[in-house]
Amino acid sequence: MFLKGVTEKVDYFKSINVGAIWLSPIFKSPQDDFGYDISNYKMIDPLFGTMADFDRLRDAFHNNGIKVILDFVPNHTSDEHPWFTKSVDRMEPYTNYYVWKDAKYDKDGNRIPPNNWVRKEKVGPAWEWNEKRQQYYYHAFQVKQPDLNYRNPMVVEEIKNTILYWLGRGVDGFRFDAVNYLYEREDLEDEQKSNYPGAYDTDYSSLIHTNTLDQPETYQMVHLWRELFEEYSISEKTPNFFMVECYSPLNYTMLYYGNTTHPGAHFPFNFLFINSFNKQSDANQVYDMIKSWMLNMPEGKWANWVLGNHDNSRVGSRTHPLLVDGLHMMQLLLPGTPITYYADELGVGDTYVRWNQTVDPAGVNVGPFRYTQFSRDPARSPFPWDDSRNAGFTNASKTWLPVNPEYWHENMVELSKHKSHLRTYRQLSRLRQIPTIVKGDLHVYLLSKWVFGFSRYISTF
Repeated sequence: MFLKGVTEKVDYFKSINVGAIWLSPIFKSPQDDFGYDISNYKMIDPLFGTMADFDRLRDAFHNNGIKVILDFVPNHTSDEHPWFTKSVDRMEPYTNYYVWKDAKYDKDGNRIPPNNWVRKEKVGPAWEWNEKRQQYYYHAFQVKQPDLNYRNPMVVEEIKNTILYWLGRGVDGFRFDAVNYLYEREDLEDEQKSNYPGAYDTDYSSLIHTNTLDQPETYQMVHLWRELFEEYSISEKTPNFFMVECYSPLNYTMLYYGNTTHPGAHFPFNFLFINSFNKQSDANQVYDMIKSWMLNMPEGKWANWVLGNHDNSRVGSRTHPLLVDGLHMMQLLLPGTPITYYADELGVGDTYVRWNQTVDPAGVNVGPFRYTQFSRDPARSPFPWDDSRNAGFTNASKTWLPVNPEYWHENMVELSKHKSHLRTYRQLSRLRQIPTIVKGDLHVYLLSKWVFGFSRYISTF
C-alpha cells in the first residue's frame, strides 16, 4: 500500500533534509486520471491504504520534524462523485453544483455545444452532453472530470468544510491543483483562434484561453481560502501552508500572491525553469528568469523554485544530466522554497514508455501516432530504491509503469555510496539550513553568455 510504503521511507526523507512531503491525491477516486478525479474528498482511496494508514504516516513524519502537504483538486470532481450524480438528477441542493448549459443548434437543427471551448487534455470539446439531464456540462479537463460551479455559494461552503476536515486531521498544508481554471466567463463567449503551428482544431493549443483561465473571481476565491487558513491557524495556534498551481503568464501568476490587504496563496508555483529552461538555454536566460521572478514578486512575499513535476519531462532529460547539480545548486541556495519532484535528487531521466504501456489519458486520448507528444508517463516511473527486482519499489510481479532501465546503477542505495547527484543534493540541503541561505539577501551576476553566478549575504548595516 502506498501510504505504508511512504511511511517506511521516512528515514530517507530525513537524510536529505526534507522539510515537508507533498502527496499526490490520495482521496477516493475511480482513478481515471490518477486521483485527480475525486469521488469523495473525505475518504482515502483503498488503492493507497486506509485512514489509519494516513494517520500513521502523518505521525511518523511529524515525529521526524517533517510536514505533510496534500494535493487538493478544487476545480472539478469525478463524474462518480455523489454531488454530480445528484446534480444530473436535479436533486436539490445539488442541481447547480456544476456548470450546466443548454445546447445550441446549427442551421440544420443538429445539437452542438454552447461554444467553441476545448478541454485541456489536448483533444476535443470542453462540453459533454448528458442525456438524462438534457444539458451539457463543462469539463476543462477529462470528460469524467466535471467542473464545479464556484458561483454557487454552497459549493464554496462544501470545499471550505473539506479543507477544515483535513486541517483537523493534522495536515499541515495543501497544494491546490489548477486554480486558474476555477471560473469561466458567464456569457460563454467563444475563444479566439491562436493560429498555433500544427495545432488541430480540437487541440487545446488551437485557442487563446482568455475566457476560461485566470478570471478575476478566481483571485477573490484564493483570498477567501487564505483567510480560512489564517483563521484556522489563529484559532488552533498551529501554522499551515497554502500553495497553488497555475501555468499562467507571469503577470497573472503574481496576482495569486495577493497584496497587503487581500493576501492570496503563500506562493504560486514558479514554473519558469520548467517552461523556459532547456538544452539550448544559456546564462542570459538563467539570469533573466531569476531576476524576473524576484523583481515581479510582490514586496514581502516568498519565492519558490520548481525544476520538475508529474506533468513535465524530468529535469535530467529536459536539460542535460551534466546540468543537474548546477540546477540543484540554484534551486536549493536561492531565496525561497525549493520543490523537488521525487527522484530528481537522483538525477534520474525520463523512462521510455511504449504505446501499449501508456496509461496517461493525455497520451491515450490522441492515439498511437501522437501519444509521445502529450503523454506524461515518462516522468512518472517508479522510484529506484535499489538494484533488486522492480528497483525495490514493489514485490509485485509488475509495476504500474515500467521501471527506468538504468535502475541497476541509478538507484538510491548505489548513488549514496559515491560521488553522485544524490550526494550533492544531500550536501546542498544541509547547506541551505544556515541563516545566510535561509534569510539572506541575493545578488546575481551575469559574467558571460555561459557564466552565471549569485551570492547570498546578510547585510550588517
